[in-house]
Amino acid sequence: MLKHKAIDIGKVVEAYSGEIAKVEKFLEDVFNEENAIVKSVSRHLLGSGGKRLRPMFLLLSARLSGYKGADNIPLAGIVEIIHTASLLHDDVVDEAALRRGNATANSIWGNAPVVLVGDYLYSNALKYAVTFSNLKIIKALSSAITCMTDGELIQLEKTSDITITEEDYLRIASGKTGALFSEACRIGGILGAVSDEREEALASYGMNVGIAFQMMDDILDYSADEGELGKKLGKDLEEGKITLPLICLLKSVTPAEREEIRTIVEGLSDEGLGRISALIRQYNAIDESLKRAEAVVDAAKAKLEIFADGEDRAFLMDIADYALHREK
Repeated sequence: MLKHKAIDIGKVVEAYSGEIAKVEKFLEDVFNEENAIVKSVSRHLLGSGGKRLRPMFLLLSARLSGYKGADNIPLAGIVEIIHTASLLHDDVVDEAALRRGNATANSIWGNAPVVLVGDYLYSNALKYAVTFSNLKIIKALSSAITCMTDGELIQLEKTSDITITEEDYLRIASGKTGALFSEACRIGGILGAVSDEREEALASYGMNVGIAFQMMDDILDYSADEGELGKKLGKDLEEGKITLPLICLLKSVTPAEREEIRTIVEGLSDEGLGRISALIRQYNAIDESLKRAEAVVDAAKAKLEIFADGEDRAFLMDIADYALHREK
């Protein structure tokens, strides 16, 4: 098991609290202008928690890139709007009743309104982005949305499929989670007018950290404290998601155990989930998964070496470590 390393993410949040407060004000103003259902659904999700990590990545990357203007605030807000839209759609696809321990929007308002609100938020985010008249920013946001949808489609295609490869999994994680982190960091670089090399370094850093966050989400689904996590352990497998710990397990088991796992996945029960959890412990699949997540974080941090050492680079390094060492 990877040794836990205490990361004081609060220092990063505190350092950027003023800018995050401005992002929150931007979001509040945007949703005050919308119709009742959009306002209600969006406020419900935005008010249910979250660290605003994707806006934070844009703000940090912009500051690291030397940006001194004010466009970082609304663009960080636009990134959060896109993230919000993706969560609404994810919960409908997953038929989820809880998110972060709170009732999901679809469990309150129903699937049809929530899907439409998600569509509305995606389109409105791009509408706001167009006002900046920067083709590179519009391309970055459009690419993120396309990749996020692609990741979800691949995940649906691979539902309950134990032949899924680690490469398939990484494509899903890159699309679902990595893409928006990546493009948020890229936009920070665009705002700072950095070189193409530095822009790509920021985008690669964001992609790797996003993948690490997804990996840890999937690892915690098998290993976290259920109360801390805010959802039932094994929920991903119940939804047919074959994630990193199970993929690592499938590489180690005997042919007979592989067939046993196939049967369990096809008709999952609490007993079957318990058996898979026992096999994961027996074959140290969590440790193997953590090693892969650690390698991804190391790759992310290496991308920042092109930038001069300083507080903002150190904060980005800390967030990368936080992705790996968090407990929920």
